[in-house]
Amino acid sequence: MLTRISSKKTKMNGARFAIVASRYNARYVDAMLRAAKAELKRAGASEVQVLRVPGAYEIPVVAARLARTQQASLAGIICLGVILRGQTVHADHIGRAVSQALMEVQLTHEVPVIHEVLLLENEEQARVRCLGKKFNRGAEAAQTALAMAKVMAQLPG
Repeated sequence: MLTRISSKKTKMNGARFAIVASRYNARYVDAMLRAAKAELKRAGASEVQVLRVPGAYEIPVVAARLARTQQASLAGIICLGVILRGQTVHADHIGRAVSQALMEVQLTHEVPVIHEVLLLENEEQARVRCLGKKFNRGAEAAQTALAMAKVMAQLPG
């Protein structure tokens, strides 16, 4: 179920975030990226580092390197991509591999990794989830990153 975007009041002044975004299906990913950056800026993030990779499959290795090398200074890593199903099961394999890898990155390094690598049936679903003003998974990803950064900051250690 899609949820309308509502600009939450979460403030993270001074927090640093990274966004790893696929170049593949750029029309949709670029729209999510713009929305995510705008949401983080609105919340007062001090820095948003954007790294572009060729496709969704390449996102986890960059997220892992960021988590390992910048663990202490990153409040969260947002991963953005769009995988459209075709006539084979290839998209399912990519989606499953990316999901598993991103989960492992956040558990290993204890850095919130926000998974918005969307596995969609068709371009209509991509338009609704990525291009609309009412629904944008990029804005939702940024809101989740902000909320998780806040939670993580409250935890000991």
